[in-house]
Amino acid sequence: MRGRGHSGRSARVLNICVIVPAAGSGTRLGSADPKALVRLNGKSLLARSLETIISSGVASTIVVAAPEEFLTRARNEIDSIAESGAKDSESSISGMRITAVAGGQDRIESVQLALKYAGDADIVLVHDAARALTPSEVFRRVADAVSAGAEAVVPVLPMTDTVRRVESRPAVNSDHHPATNDHHPTMNDGPRAPRSQPDADGWQVVVESGAENDQKLPTVEVLHGDLDRSRLRRVQTPQGFTASTLRRAHERYEDDLAASEPGSLAATDDAGLVERLGIEVVAVDGDEEALKITYPLDLVLGEHIATKRDAETTRDATKRNTETTRDATQRNAETTRDATQQESATLDAQATLDEGEKQNPASEGEQRR
Repeated sequence: MRGRGHSGRSARVLNICVIVPAAGSGTRLGSADPKALVRLNGKSLLARSLETIISSGVASTIVVAAPEEFLTRARNEIDSIAESGAKDSESSISGMRITAVAGGQDRIESVQLALKYAGDADIVLVHDAARALTPSEVFRRVADAVSAGAEAVVPVLPMTDTVRRVESRPAVNSDHHPATNDHHPTMNDGPRAPRSQPDADGWQVVVESGAENDQKLPTVEVLHGDLDRSRLRRVQTPQGFTASTLRRAHERYEDDLAASEPGSLAATDDAGLVERLGIEVVAVDGDEEALKITYPLDLVLGEHIATKRDAETTRDATKRNTETTRDATQRNAETTRDATQQESATLDAQATLDEGEKQNPASEGEQRR
């Protein structure tokens, strides 16, 4: 199955299945619906994800793993996208299979269930519906890298913030009080405001208390050193894998869970499962607009990006329609002109013939004899 790709070539050299886990609560965003059904400028995160996957031209199959109670709504979203794509001559949805299946309790289980519907896909991309604004180019970069021989690929961005390790510890009870004598040790007024002091490993928060025998002290976070952010990356989706590698990683995960071995610790993404097999995960460039919609501020930024993109899409569509109408008008005018010229040439030829017959009437008589 092949379709239009980019750079003038087909992107479907291999069968590529894109799995979209659509679970996750939308309560942080003020919605009772799953996060994938939260809307940006009138379209759900799921719909925007599907539109981008389709426009990227990389997928032959898309499998959406949605919570069972919202499965019907997910299928309605798919039907709407398919109907819209069928009307759009620029869409590459023709021949593509899109289906929605009941997901699991978490992301890992949802991907496992969706893999059963991947068919004979050579490559599987796993994309988070919450990253609904991921540009098509990121999908292409990931698919191209796997097609070129990498077994696992993730899009990444550099780390820009300073990052420190953290450890939770009970707060230290300090009986030291300033010499100003403004504190009465007989008063059990609870912990004072935290202050910081260095220890051997980093900075530890110390909580002062006026209680002689504190039974419970607050738990505080202790920060340790700087991590070299030049060697750190922010991981995005879609994450791409050879289908056989991803299946092996999930089988290994199931075995680890059954055996309750240390390797059964929960993984946050599929790349983490693949890495446990000893397989290198290759990085490609991500995109700042591929942000994960998690908090209300993300929703504000996402709304801005989506509104801007939709306006550009409308403008481009209007421009295409105008150009199409202009070209059609020009073709009609040229056709009419050519027909007029042909008719005029025919009339001129007939007139010349008639004039010749008038000047030489004997020729017709001779021809009759």
